[in-house]
Amino acid sequence: MTATEKMQQIVRHLDSKKARDIKALSVSGLTILADYFVICSATSSTQVKALADTLEEKMELLQEPLLKKEGKQGFNWILLDYSDVIVHIFYQETREFYGLEKLWADAEELPLEEILEED
Repeated sequence: MTATEKMQQIVRHLDSKKARDIKALSVSGLTILADYFVICSATSSTQVKALADTLEEKMELLQEPLLKKEGKQGFNWILLDYSDVIVHIFYQETREFYGLEKLWADAEELPLEEILEED
């Protein structure tokens, strides 16, 4: 699966599980960490954990290995590293505090309408 296909699968899955304010950023020209960052919010720490858990299951079914999982205390922020796609699942207030979108303001934000229409 290409990085773009992987990012699209992740965005669709998070949308289907009611993640909020999903953003996909193309960071390939800005960092060697990944090609894409996918950032989303959840309304509770329980939903943060549930989104991460179901995404892990989905990607496992697609035979996409999880390289690393980092979780901030209390499930306010979980990072899932799928090599060329890094997923950040935030509790809303934590997302606002860290402001990753501002930190990566030079990244291209991808329009999600087309990705979500393909479902």
